[in-house]
Amino acid sequence: MRMRQAGLACAALAVAALAGAWQAAPALAQAGAASGTAGDVVAERKAGLKQMAGHLEAIKGILDSRGALEPVAGRATEMQRFFEGFPARFPPGSDTGDTRALPAVWSDRAGFERASANMVAALGKLRDAAAAGDAGATATAFREAGGTCGACHRNYRAR
Repeated sequence: MRMRQAGLACAALAVAALAGAWQAAPALAQAGAASGTAGDVVAERKAGLKQMAGHLEAIKGILDSRGALEPVAGRATEMQRFFEGFPARFPPGSDTGDTRALPAVWSDRAGFERASANMVAALGKLRDAAAAGDAGATATAFREAGGTCGACHRNYRAR
């Protein structure tokens, strides 16, 4: 029991910490890019990922309290939508300013897009497990999503 809680806490903290550095919503990122200001796009990425971190914290709270899983499914769906457009939040020229995105985001674009797709898939598993009402599978999927987020950050985010 203690190991499960510790694992969930580690996953939530890792995902939240990692997510806090990359933010935005697809339309906002495009608007920032259209304005010609790389800083706008970076700020939008950060804002969007802060929102994703909020979802992760809420999910962790639900899992820790053994609450109803329906809200987890909803949050996972919203996160999945965000990450489906994640690569678009890193248009050319948005590698400057207050960003921790590594140059590999642009030089290894295929890998970055695969990492984003992996997160979408992990969030799909989380959504499905929560929608099925399976607390054990939901906790496992939550940890996997945290690991997927961390794997992307190892290659595409400066510490």
